[in-house]
This record gives sequence, structure tokens and C-alpha cells, in this order.
Amino acid sequence: MQKNDAHWPAIFRGTRPVDLSVVIPGSKSVTNRALILAAQANSPSILRRPLVSRDSELMIQGLQALGIGIVEQDGFVNGLPEYQLTLTPATMSGPARIDVGNAGTVMRFLPPLAALAQGEVTFDGDARSYERPLGPVIKALEELGISIEHAGRYSLPMTLHGQGAISGGAITIDASASSQFLSALLLVASSFKNGLTISHVGDPLPSMPHIDMTVAMLRDFGAEVIIDGDAQTWRVKPGVLHGRELVIEPDLSNAAPFLSIAMLCGGSITIADWPTRTTQPGDQLRTILVRMGAQISMSSKGLTLTGNGVIHGIDIDLHDLGELTPSIAALAVFADSPSHLRGIGHLRLHETDRLAALTREINALGGDVEENKDSLHITPAPLHAGIFHTYDDHRIATAGAVIGLKVPGIEVENIATTRKTLPDFPGLWSSLLT
Repeated sequence: MQKNDAHWPAIFRGTRPVDLSVVIPGSKSVTNRALILAAQANSPSILRRPLVSRDSELMIQGLQALGIGIVEQDGFVNGLPEYQLTLTPATMSGPARIDVGNAGTVMRFLPPLAALAQGEVTFDGDARSYERPLGPVIKALEELGISIEHAGRYSLPMTLHGQGAISGGAITIDASASSQFLSALLLVASSFKNGLTISHVGDPLPSMPHIDMTVAMLRDFGAEVIIDGDAQTWRVKPGVLHGRELVIEPDLSNAAPFLSIAMLCGGSITIADWPTRTTQPGDQLRTILVRMGAQISMSSKGLTLTGNGVIHGIDIDLHDLGELTPSIAALAVFADSPSHLRGIGHLRLHETDRLAALTREINALGGDVEENKDSLHITPAPLHAGIFHTYDDHRIATAGAVIGLKVPGIEVENIATTRKTLPDFPGLWSSLLT
């Protein structure tokens, strides 16, 4: 990823209330799942309002390398311009080289799809991608008969030798480190000759809402999915997926730092087009932020949060909502009581070790964060100016911007890393606050 080595001066707002409305770009999770499903369909698909970010661009480039046709264009809805992707399925083949960057969805979702191609496909990525777990996906594909060169590391880089088809059957995986391992296999299972039955063994699955999202989207594209929750087993029957037109929801997790503006400074902010029903984990912000002191309402305009600058501490299990942790932690440092964020040990395996990063950076500013194996205990304390390091993690970067709302003199290192899921976070943030 291209970096901006200059430190970005966070925008200090203090206690000046806001009255804002913002349009959040499309969901990365929905966009990249839709791309994988549309690539297997029996007819073209149109994805309206997809996310434009590094992660989605890497997914698009990977699909194009496999031979999938993707056309970007500006369409019109109700007379207004709207970006969209038209995806035309095709027979996939190698040789191909795919750069996954540091995108979990790309490094985990694309290899099972590439296993359906005929020929050699090489996967590589950023240095951090070599450290992120990929073993369960590789082992599952090998168990299904796919030859993969990985030098025994079960990580990137690797080269996959596809045979053009996969028989399928039944496998067992441990997806306790990332729900993406399970989603990666579910997303392509209907294209296997015999479908696929997947059973999870191990510690509880993290981020179950993302599994629910995968299943719902599979069904939207025409797949038949049978779930045995007691046995933690998912069965996808073999069948044809159908191309469709899909409007991508706004990324509700990316709304968290923007909602924090009204929480900390007072006033109100409206997030346009907030869905009334969704599988996105970010929808839980509606209840979490109310517990922390906000008032929230829904209308035809979207979701409106009203705050008075008073933040309440919270004791919460974020096991299924881990991606919200950095923003909640940033709010918690200004609360009127301590907070305990639990069930988040799996965040150590994300773009960076998020528990260690949040602890180190907040404490360097004078904070009081205690890091445990799978939790953070945050005791509010006066903070001072300083540099907030991001570790190439987009959500750590936005947490630094949130803290800077109330602490003058915060400088965020490598704010450009936010482009992973937000096209221009600094520009959007500045347009709202200056």
C-alpha cells in the first residue's frame, strides 16, 4: 500500500456541537462477497454503489486475472449519477498472479475460487499478509484434492494448481481464528460437483454475523444452504448461481468513527441510507452507542445519532463485533467510568495486533489501558498531544482521528492506510469538521 509518511494533524473539535449528514461508502464485506458470487453465476450481474477502496480494487484485479469480465461505469438512479460494476462470468484459467495486499477477504476468498480455474495461480501480498493465518483454507483445499505449493508454511506466498473442477464432499475445519475461513469455502461450494458440507470444530466462531451475511448472500444468488446450528455444520447443495442486480449497503462499521463525532462533541449526525434490515455487524452500533449515552432514531433520511458529549463506560462482549472495537475503545477513553471490552482475542490476527496497538498508542498519550489475552480494560485518564501510530491498520487510524476530536495536538501516522476500506477518509472527515 502506498504510504503517506507525513503525520496527519487530527482535527480538534472540543465541545463545539455538530449538525451533520454523511453518506458512507459501500460495505467492503458485501462488495467482495458479491464479486465472488457474481463470478460464478450463469449470467451477468450489476453491483450498484460498490465500495471503491484498495481491498475492493484488489478483489476486482484478482478476478480479472482469472478471466472474469468486469466493467466499471457511472449509471443513473432517479436522475442521479451512481457508480456501478457490471460483471460477466467466464471460464477461469491460469497462469495468473494475484496480489492480495493485506486484505483478509481477498487472501481467503479468492484461492477457493481460483481452485475452480484450470491452470497455475500464484498468490502474494504485503509483508503482513505472510503473518496472517490462512492454514485452514489451504488445508481444506488440499483435502478436496487441490495441489498447492506453500513450502510447508500454510501461508502466503503460495501457488495453486487448479484442475478446472472440484468434486466437493464433506470437510471439517477450525475457523475459530477467523470466520472468513468458513465463508471462503461456503461462497464457492455450490460450484463443486457434489456441493460441500462443512463442519466447524474448535473454539467458538468469531463474528457470526459475517457467516450469516455469507449464507444470506448465497441464497440471494440462488444457492441452497442447509444449516445445522447444533452441529455447527453448513451444507451447500450443488447448483447454478444466477446473476442479479444488487445495491451494496453502506459499510456500517465504517460509520462508527463518524457517529463518534456527535457522541464526543455533542449535536447530531445522520448516516444516510442506513438499512432497516441487515446482516452487517455494524448495525449493532444502534444498541451499543445508546448504552454509551447516545440517542438514536431512524427515518427516511437514515440513522440519526444525537449526543451531549457525555460518554458512559461499557462492559461488553465484542466477540461477534470485533471490527467495532477500535472506535468503541476510542470513545471509552473519554467515558465517565471504566470499560471492559471482552472476547476480542482474535483481533490479534487482523491487519495488526489490534489489542496491542490500541494499548500502546492510547497509553503513550497518557491513557490507562490494560491489555489481557482477549480483552481490554480501559480506565479514563487525561490524554495529551502526541503521535498516534497506525501499524498499517485502517481501523487503528480512524481511532486516532476520533481521539483527536477531544485532544489537541494528535498526529496520526500514515492516515493513508484508511484507503483500505474508505476511498478518502481524510477528505471526508475534513469536509465535515472544517
